[in-house]
Amino acid sequence: MTQLQNRPVVRREGINRRGSLEPRDPRSPRRSTAIALVLACATLITLDKTGGALDPARRLVGEVFGPAESAVSTVTRPVTSIPDWLRTRSGMKDDLAKLKSENAKLEQQVRTTAYDRNRLAEYDGLTKAAENIGYAVVPTHVVALGAAQSFHRTATIDAGSASGIKPDMTVVAAQGLVGRVLRVTSTTATVLLIVDGDSTVGGRASSSMKVGFVRGDGQLDGGSLELQLIDQNATPATGDTVVTWGSTKDAPYVSGVPIGQVTSVYSSVRDSSKTAAVQPYVDFGALDLVGVVVPSGTKSDRAIIDADGKLKP
Repeated sequence: MTQLQNRPVVRREGINRRGSLEPRDPRSPRRSTAIALVLACATLITLDKTGGALDPARRLVGEVFGPAESAVSTVTRPVTSIPDWLRTRSGMKDDLAKLKSENAKLEQQVRTTAYDRNRLAEYDGLTKAAENIGYAVVPTHVVALGAAQSFHRTATIDAGSASGIKPDMTVVAAQGLVGRVLRVTSTTATVLLIVDGDSTVGGRASSSMKVGFVRGDGQLDGGSLELQLIDQNATPATGDTVVTWGSTKDAPYVSGVPIGQVTSVYSSVRDSSKTAAVQPYVDFGALDLVGVVVPSGTKSDRAIIDADGKLKP
């Protein structure tokens, strides 16, 4: 027993006789290894900052692993680029759809350019016409052409009593006289065209100031007018401009509106009277924007072009 008690006890590192863990020795190999690594890293950082001593080693690593990295990148590039390819394809579809939409809009603009240009020219012309004759006009659009009651050449416009329009008002276009208002509703009006066979307008030859009556021949497209002067001894001059001489209280026609141009003069064998053929300035086969002459200060549900050619709400 004495010998066994005196024998030195051999203990395993970190484990006591009872089998429980003991605190490690500060000088254990694991902590020593960590300290060595930290010192090595500090040394490498210092060398790299100071003199570039690691450049040969860095080049060597690059020469060894560079080709391999390039090969791996070449192999994996088709796979890694799939998401970008999908996003690019989707973006191309969106761009293509956008371009198609823009192209359709441009084509529409090209197709309607002439129409828009003509409408703008008509509006400008109507503005100048209002300024030339010295009357305010309500701009309207022709929405139908046809017959009404006993008249054969009429037009329907998209403005009526709500716009300040009444029967027996003068209707003009940018080029000249169109006709007079026959009847109205709240939103439309029927206009008797001067080319109707039953239409009679007081006209004046501008060069001689001689007055007479202008009648239509009933033809809408390519029709002509006839001017017969009251003074049968007067002869209208070819190329002369015929304008309205005006009515009492400007109804149904105001004065000074261009009607047409004298193209020829012929005499009647029966009564020795002279009649002038007049080509109207207005193309009745292409009526669109027209203006109804209204008194100054008329209340309207739309803008009115005043006698100064300015648009007033």
